Amino acid sequence: MPFLASDADVETFARDGFLLVPGLLDAAETERLAVTARRDRSMEQGATTRSDAAGGKTILAVRDSLSDDIYSRLVRSRRIAESMSRLLGDEVYHYHHKLMLKEPRVGGAWEWHQDYGYWYSYGCLYPAMGSCYIAIDRATQANGCLQIVPGSHHFGRLEHGKVGGQTGADPERVAAVLNRLPLMYVEMQPGDGLFFHSNLLHRSDANTSPDPRWSLIACYNTRGNDPYELKRHNRYQPLDLLPDDAQL
Repeated sequence: MPFLASDADVETFARDGFLLVPGLLDAAETERLAVTARRDRSMEQGATTRSDAAGGKTILAVRDSLSDDIYSRLVRSRRIAESMSRLLGDEVYHYHHKLMLKEPRVGGAWEWHQDYGYWYSYGCLYPAMGSCYIAIDRATQANGCLQIVPGSHHFGRLEHGKVGGQTGADPERVAAVLNRLPLMYVEMQPGDGLFFHSNLLHRSDANTSPDPRWSLIACYNTRGNDPYELKRHNRYQPLDLLPDDAQL
């Protein structure tokens, strides 16, 4: 049976700010996603590069529009979109989605940040937003897996500023948070999914391994948090969900 967030999952998400779901995609779906992503020249051509504080480069390709490709079908899948609605307590819509390409030995780090640290500036008044990270490749400490601080979403939005070529959270505040809460390395197998709140602090190290770490991240806003002005990404649009048995 495809995953759908339970009442217990909602409680876990509210407490910790994230929910890790092993096997969110089955092996065949994960393989289709991986093959599509690595053959996708249009996504590659639209990609941009972000530099970390040490000069390392990470590539991301962002899309605001939905189509009939596998990325959009995942965004619209009940297991992800309806689960996110349950976790956030409101109907969600597609804010944007992106491929993150952390290549072997050259993929740079992502500095500590909250997604709402960015999205606040795009007209979203509440942090009633979240993302689902889907591992395309195995994610390990060696190839720069996500690091999160469970429970850090309860601190609210931290100030963000420029760190290298990225926007990162106030280092002094981050240090204070890390003195009070534990850091967690989120190692994942291909097809695993991580739902996380927009105020959850997260980062990743550079990829020093011979293995790539690619991922797809589906980002959602809630209907009640429709931006008061549109600066980037999308306003509320009803999301036409796909049934559980739909082919991805």
